[in-house]
Amino acid sequence: MFAYSSTSKPWPQRHPPSPSQGAGAAAAAASRHVALASRSKRRGAGAVAAEGVDEAAEAAELVRSLLRRTGGGKERLVPVLDRHVRVVRTEHCFLLFEELGRRDAWLQCLEMRNSGCKPDTSVYNSLIGAHLHSRDKSKALAKALGYFEKMKCIERCQPTIVTYNILLRAFAQAGDTKQVDILFKDLDESIVSPDIYTYNGVIDAYGKNGMIKEMESVLLRMKSKQCRPDVITFNILIDSYGRKQTFDKMEQVFKSLLRSKERPTHPTFNSMITNYGKARLREKAESVLGKMEELGFKPNYVTQECLIMMYAHCDCVSRARQIFDELVNSQNKVNLSSLNAMLDAYCMNGLHTEADRLLDTALQKGVVPSGSTYKLLYKAYTKANDKVLVQKLLKGMNKQGIVPNKKFFLDALEAFGTSERKPRTSSAANTANKPSANSAGDSETTATIKPNASVWQVAAT
Repeated sequence: MFAYSSTSKPWPQRHPPSPSQGAGAAAAAASRHVALASRSKRRGAGAVAAEGVDEAAEAAELVRSLLRRTGGGKERLVPVLDRHVRVVRTEHCFLLFEELGRRDAWLQCLEMRNSGCKPDTSVYNSLIGAHLHSRDKSKALAKALGYFEKMKCIERCQPTIVTYNILLRAFAQAGDTKQVDILFKDLDESIVSPDIYTYNGVIDAYGKNGMIKEMESVLLRMKSKQCRPDVITFNILIDSYGRKQTFDKMEQVFKSLLRSKERPTHPTFNSMITNYGKARLREKAESVLGKMEELGFKPNYVTQECLIMMYAHCDCVSRARQIFDELVNSQNKVNLSSLNAMLDAYCMNGLHTEADRLLDTALQKGVVPSGSTYKLLYKAYTKANDKVLVQKLLKGMNKQGIVPNKKFFLDALEAFGTSERKPRTSSAANTANKPSANSAGDSETTATIKPNASVWQVAAT
């Protein structure tokens, strides 16, 4: 029943570059930018764009090559930049600040600043973003606030809405509601006006933290400022309520979306399917798929991956495999995320042998699994205490040249010894929040659980 169909189309061929190729690519990055710059002068930007050059990817590659040329800090960064002054632009400096921040290379940041470059608002925004990418978040937030206060004292570096958006989202992610309120108050007193990105960023951060009350307060603030929600706002609310399995509110937001001028997107439906699946509400998830098709949406590969995981949560592995085989047969290339979803579905249901067979089939078809593939399998095999499959998996990783890091083993050790699966949420346990049998947009709730209409019916007024 679980045998892989022999009529399926070829799987994606992924061949990691050899060390010599990687070195060549790094060495050629700067020369490519020189060539691009000269071509743009001779033929114009339109001709370069017509060649399909991804400027963002090229810029990121140039930044990485410049940092490699410093030899891990052995050579000062400024002389390296001086040697490539023909191709280094302002956006590269911003990317450099962010990358140096991720690496905690603050001395090199100061070196760039002290080299004669006059900072402006964009530079400070990049510095704040770089600090927020560092490992020590509490220290990073304090530094970011310090830069923010300094910006207010420099005429050419006054904070913009981008500055506020970065800080508000960061403190909301940290759960610092007090500082978020202070920043909103500061924003109200400034000449800068909040935009939809301001509110979406904070709502999303609170929602992912499960801070529903705080999320709803920001939504009310957004409404009071006459800022209408867009589809991103609706999707964030749907996902946030779904994560908390507050399905009555999730469905009311969905109905508000349908009544608004906005149009649902694939993430709208994918989120609802995923969260219904985690609650083992199969019929509700399938009704969302029906609603999706009714509105003229064709499920994409992400939707099918959500369905695979939904059926896995609902103990319908055979149906999950059927969807996976249909996905493989319908596409020339299958994303590794789809393979990972099916492997995860097997492991969730204790079918580790079937997962191993599927991995073998993928390898035979030339697929190169990623580190995430091996990580989920290693964790599952370790949790099941299956030493044979663990050893086989490690041999496969070694053959592919994947070296596991510390986090790889720590995640596995966390699962080790927990032989029993975590208890799943029973649908009977969700009767207080369980919607009716109708579609996701047509359910009714009792008066005892009816949410505040002013919160989630944001588009009705």
